[in-house]
Amino acid sequence: EMKQVQDAQQDLVFEFNACRPSQAEKKQGLCKKMFGSFGQGSWIEGPVRANWACNTYWGSKCYANFNLVLVDDGRIDIGDHTMFGPDVTIVTTGHTIRPDIRAYGTPQFTVPVSIGRNVWIGAGAIVMPGVTIGDNTVIGAGSLVTKDIPADVVAYGHPCKVVRPINDHDYVYFWRDRRYQAPYDARPF
Repeated sequence: EMKQVQDAQQDLVFEFNACRPSQAEKKQGLCKKMFGSFGQGSWIEGPVRANWACNTYWGSKCYANFNLVLVDDGRIDIGDHTMFGPDVTIVTTGHTIRPDIRAYGTPQFTVPVSIGRNVWIGAGAIVMPGVTIGDNTVIGAGSLVTKDIPADVVAYGHPCKVVRPINDHDYVYFWRDRRYQAPYDARPF
């Protein structure tokens, strides 16, 4: 019975990936069908891969670039205004390290992933089972996120670690020494 449900979900993912770029309405309709929820104004560039899709819950105005992989045997929650670079992988499932147990088949564990509001996860990052990422945080490209990352920080690396808080510098410069221009040059609060 589970195989039939998963096949139906995989068919929706396949149909989404087969859409032409001009079929925006169809893609949005498929996202609303295949995901647990898909918030208003959210958008996913194809292709996307998902074990189930229905176990992933999107907030509003989210964006995912191409090649998003969702190993969503467990629940994935994604907050409003969150963005994913290309080739990001989110994993909720793993297998035991003990070879004697793996030899019996494919025993696995599943732990949910929670990604806060207004998070940016850079290209090629991998988020592992059980991780929570706090609101407003930036995860650098290529990071391997194995532990919880708090809100309002910049974190990156293998394994991913907090490098610094988001601070006043970030309200003057958008990247390295490149300054914001109007209308973004004023602090929003």
